Amino acid sequence: MAVPKRKMGRARTHARRSSNDKIAAPSRSVCPQCGEVKLPHRVCPNCGFYKNREVIETD
Repeated sequence: MAVPKRKMGRARTHARRSSNDKIAAPSRSVCPQCGEVKLPHRVCPNCGFYKNREVIETD
């Protein structure tokens, strides 16, 4: 069984992981009603529409 000869340092381990373990930014979509940027598959916080229907009332 393969055993490493020397301990791998934290800097090397973190450098390797930094490119693979990044948290991706959440995707965004544009509301067809008001054109505001919103999260996909969510009610628009600006106008309250979802799938071309008013789901919540906003002022």
